[in-house]
Amino acid sequence: METDDDEDLLVRSARDPAAFEPLVERHAHALHGYLTRRAPAVADDLLAEVWLQAYTSRTTFDATRGTARTWLFGVTRNVLSAYWRRSAPERSGAVGGDGQAVSDPWQAVDERLDAAAVAPSIRRVLDQLPHAERELLLLVAWEQLTPTEAAAVIGIPAGTARSRLHRARARLREALEPAAALPRTGELA
Repeated sequence: METDDDEDLLVRSARDPAAFEPLVERHAHALHGYLTRRAPAVADDLLAEVWLQAYTSRTTFDATRGTARTWLFGVTRNVLSAYWRRSAPERSGAVGGDGQAVSDPWQAVDERLDAAAVAPSIRRVLDQLPHAERELLLLVAWEQLTPTEAAAVIGIPAGTARSRLHRARARLREALEPAAALPRTGELA
């Protein structure tokens, strides 16, 4: 049996709401992971909001602008941004190197790093990256989107995304060079 592709399902769901269900099954895990890495305490609630918004706005999907997966990540990013704006008064007024309010919860990043000695360097570089560069890097590294898909999620041209991604990777690589000489956790010097 041939399976429908995501774009067909999304378009068809405008007239057949049941066609939306396979999209939830296919993409819930990836979208939940995206949210969990950025807002772990409220990821489940935000995912519910994502599906509600995606369902109610499914007729706005335009296949000429990208894939259904990219569109769903865009909806997810918008829901997360709205959450951060709503909860801004509850958070400290931290400001990043680009002068924008820091809204990404980087504390959870440490738990995912192999070597504890590298964590402060990575966190510092990520905190100092302009928001768009940081988001591109994370969409490509964590969410495994292509640079072109990540560009569509953020709403910038693919060429711009590739150059920003290159800069972000170079800054991260530069920060990690001194740490590469350190022994790995559990190794003797």
